[in-house]
Amino acid sequence: MVNRLYFPLIAVFWIIMNVLLWRAEFGGGREFGSAVSTEVVWQKILTAPDDSTLEISVNGKRIGYCRWNASVGDAVAGGKMPRGEDSPEGMVKQLSHYAIDLEGNILPGQPSTRVRFNLHLELTTNQVWRELSLRVATRPSVWIVHTEAAEQTLDLKYEDESGKWSRTFAFDELRDPRKLLEEFGSPVPLALLGPISGLEQAKPLSLGLRWEARNDWLEIGHSQVRVYRLRARLLDRYQVVVVVSRVGEIMRVELPNGLLLVNEVLTNL
Repeated sequence: MVNRLYFPLIAVFWIIMNVLLWRAEFGGGREFGSAVSTEVVWQKILTAPDDSTLEISVNGKRIGYCRWNASVGDAVAGGKMPRGEDSPEGMVKQLSHYAIDLEGNILPGQPSTRVRFNLHLELTTNQVWRELSLRVATRPSVWIVHTEAAEQTLDLKYEDESGKWSRTFAFDELRDPRKLLEEFGSPVPLALLGPISGLEQAKPLSLGLRWEARNDWLEIGHSQVRVYRLRARLLDRYQVVVVVSRVGEIMRVELPNGLLLVNEVLTNL
């Protein structure tokens, strides 16, 4: 009699454990679409353990790739250590800044030349930008932009076969694009342009957009995995969507005009 109960008891135990494990993994379905703090998602992106290699396409046509790398800078409590030297045993390291590096290249179309770009962004511990460097090169021209929040200036350099050119702009000048267009002789009607806002003070990481974050699912092969979905509106007309894994890896970025970035994990399936 007792032996007859063994199998039903084991079966019931197995079913209960699988249900509990499934609920722990997937939240019983209640997590789908639920709101998440955007600060939590950005923190995961900035501390992601792996790089994100993304394929760039426009309207379904591949035009290039880029690699996203987020890293964390640290300093020894009580002062910085000289470069190349290990901190003494027992010294506590403290978070000093976040850094984002984006590099890649695109080929917009034939017969245009390939465009290579490198971007480096540093953020303070409360995710406020403090330094930005951008290099864009397409033979034989090179553009370099560098700015620091503390200096309130932007350095612009240009180089090609004919020579070099450089100029430093104060943030006060950049707030009014009409002055810049007058200097560069742009044909855009100046009356259509107004002052640029957002340069008054450094702001937390948001790219100037109002983001919302939610839990979501992403199909990878024949299975579904939990992800975060960041969404924002651009100029009240366009939508920006960023799909992020639970550990902060960039999986998919949807931008206006059919521009799409997709993680190689998805493109290689």
